[in-house]
Amino acid sequence: MFDAASSPGQNRSPLPPAQSPVDAVPGPRTPTSAQKRRPVADRPGRQRDSFFDNAKYLAIVLVAMGHAWEPLKGDSRILEGVYTVVYSFHMPAFIIISGFFSRSFDMRPDRLKRLITGVAVPYVLFETAYPLFKNVVVGSHEEISLLDPWYLTWFLAALFVWRLTTPVWKLVRWPLPLAIGIAMLATVTPSIGDDLDLQRVLQFLPYFVLGLCMKPEHFQLVRRRSVRIASVPVFAVALAVGWWAVPRMNTAWFYHRDSAQELGAPWWCGPVMVLAMMGCSLLLTACFFAWVPRRRMWFTALGAGTLYGYLLHGFLVKFADYRGWFDHASLHRPLGEIAVTVVAATAVTLLCTRPVQRVFRFAMEPKMDWAFRQDAAELARERQQKEREREKVSA
Repeated sequence: MFDAASSPGQNRSPLPPAQSPVDAVPGPRTPTSAQKRRPVADRPGRQRDSFFDNAKYLAIVLVAMGHAWEPLKGDSRILEGVYTVVYSFHMPAFIIISGFFSRSFDMRPDRLKRLITGVAVPYVLFETAYPLFKNVVVGSHEEISLLDPWYLTWFLAALFVWRLTTPVWKLVRWPLPLAIGIAMLATVTPSIGDDLDLQRVLQFLPYFVLGLCMKPEHFQLVRRRSVRIASVPVFAVALAVGWWAVPRMNTAWFYHRDSAQELGAPWWCGPVMVLAMMGCSLLLTACFFAWVPRRRMWFTALGAGTLYGYLLHGFLVKFADYRGWFDHASLHRPLGEIAVTVVAATAVTLLCTRPVQRVFRFAMEPKMDWAFRQDAAELARERQQKEREREKVSA
């Protein structure tokens, strides 16, 4: 089932050329031989890399399961231990991939347009939709605030900031140490506040910058057979430590949304926890990548729709929470927890499918050509592309 040990060009059945991906979760591509020197985002006729699509899908399934476990974990030490382990690496893995495919981002007009339509606009729409949804279901009077990310929308706000700063990280000499230093300082600065969830933006920043610094060969290192074998005992130890840490550690550290002082810890714990948790997260992320299949699987195509699954599954989880479904005693037993896990994985899988993408594309990938001025360079590229296509047809 897994083929992590083989080389990048072997045993991979590429997907057909895809539509323009949602900019919030960049579409992974594999270069053709004639295009290796060109930036990834500029290669026409690119084909998606199954490994990254598989990794994105599996990561988003873990995200959905983690959100479904949250109302149940208080009654099960085992479930909370698993929850802790999953939360230590699932978002770092997703953010590293996002950073890796943001390497070619610059301030070119077409890329700025995609950043606005693929990140900023969905943020505004879902930041509005979530409190309205609660008002309808619960009858509450939640206010709409674009400065206070609601539930899942923090990732869009963070990605917008991270990607805008990409040129800076490509310019400085030591980007990763600088990003880690910023994250460490954030944990001792409670005055940052909650606007745009800046604590999360800054504390998760090193993973995005790490993705920017990575090269394809770095992902090949973790796909070796030896790493795949070694990851099994590593995960076993992680689960044991997670179980042991349940009554001894505040799981809020894994959310990266509070400073050390806000968590009731001495200020110096913040920088220490940044380094300790980053070490654990990167180790488990490497183990996760080691077991991601390289070849095309039945779920590979779903990797292109992970932003849909990410943003839409929140409505299902919140609806169940608002209706008190998680309060049923049967769900707080092992069989109930397994059932909730299966339902969450199935639901987010369905939300990543093409029919759902077609229905919600207006919110995730709006065209919005009417909102932007035409760029002369972009028009020239389009004309050149049309001329090349006509030449091919005539030949």
